[in-house]
Amino acid sequence: MIEKINHSVLLDVDKCKGCTYCLKRCPTEAIRIRNGHAVIHAERCIDCGECIRVCPYHAKQAQYDRLEDFKDYKWKIALPAPALYGQFDNLDDLDYVVTGLLKCGFDDVFEVARAAEIVSEFTRQYLKREDIPKPVISSACPSVVRLISVRFPYLLDNVLPILPPVEIAARMAKEEAMKKHPELKEEDICALFISPCPAKVSYVRNPLGTEKSKIDGVLAIRDIYFKLVSAMNSIDVPDANSETGRIGVSWAGTGGESSALLNDKYLAADGIENVIKVLDEIEKENFAGLEFIELNSCNGGCVGGALNVENPYIARARLHIMRRYLPVATAHVTGDTDAMMWDKEVEYNPVLKLDSDRTEAMHKMQRIQTIAKCFPQIDCGSCGAPTCAALAEDIVRGEASEEDCVIEMRRQIHAIYDHLGKMVHDTYNPTEDKK
Repeated sequence: MIEKINHSVLLDVDKCKGCTYCLKRCPTEAIRIRNGHAVIHAERCIDCGECIRVCPYHAKQAQYDRLEDFKDYKWKIALPAPALYGQFDNLDDLDYVVTGLLKCGFDDVFEVARAAEIVSEFTRQYLKREDIPKPVISSACPSVVRLISVRFPYLLDNVLPILPPVEIAARMAKEEAMKKHPELKEEDICALFISPCPAKVSYVRNPLGTEKSKIDGVLAIRDIYFKLVSAMNSIDVPDANSETGRIGVSWAGTGGESSALLNDKYLAADGIENVIKVLDEIEKENFAGLEFIELNSCNGGCVGGALNVENPYIARARLHIMRRYLPVATAHVTGDTDAMMWDKEVEYNPVLKLDSDRTEAMHKMQRIQTIAKCFPQIDCGSCGAPTCAALAEDIVRGEASEEDCVIEMRRQIHAIYDHLGKMVHDTYNPTEDKK
């Protein structure tokens, strides 16, 4: 059964010019150009945000929540992503960010970096098990997990069945709030994640590994950034509120999660195209000697998310400098570790299947291959599909026709033109044929 997803990446048709930038970069071939503008096939989209990054007309937009939407809650908890710290120049104390968030209207702050340290420690324990398939693939990036469920179903058993740090942070934050304030009920509290990417918005709406997320809303870093900067500038001496160390902050960039495992048998890759290449290699069993694979759909890791403000490489450099002044870690695994595990399996989402009947699917595949051979194989995108093979698939699915191929149509027009020219020549020069 195909999973219905409530997406966070939307298209503004009025801004779309029908170019092929997004068409060519979408990792699941979810975009087509129809009637002069892009069309997103919702069932294929994994909300990676790649189309937002590459669109020169800003026609792709991320949908997220606003802080004002939660004004009726009695207790609002901010869950800042580790990537948030890299957005500020000359930041030498994380307490400025935490105190600034409290000044922005939040009642409490629970750093996701703190939960990331707990996940790192628990992952180290998990990797010692002998009954798990390896290499283990990180489950922290929702886009990567959805990509695996759509394109690489045989690798689902390799995905780390531990809830992502943001989910654990939301659960711990609410538990701590109710312990400190017994007068509060869970419905009085909202946990709001300050996110670097639209994939986390999609995660909250369509949880992975759990039936329902404890995160109540997702705010964009870029949406709260200027308000937070203003609040931070008004602080003379911040309160000592930050509770994270190097390991937690390092999760913001590629390799941060892997390096925290204290294990050299790992690979870390970022950028959705590189992620696909790595998953292909894992499926071919070319990485048999590795124990852990960290994959981030955004270039540079979470600092490269489409909802950030700062250039990802500058943000990452700032985080490296900032790490020098932090302890290695401040949070550790305590209590029931079963609560950190998935309580719902992530299943194969067969959106790319040609037909539920295997025999019919094979026939359709043969038709696709036959039709595709008639095309020029240059993947120009002029037909409105990303590749010649994708156009052939659209034709078999009844969503396009062979005439959509501009090059093939031009060839046919030239053939007709040559034929008409020959007919005209024969009509007005009959004697030449007799000779």
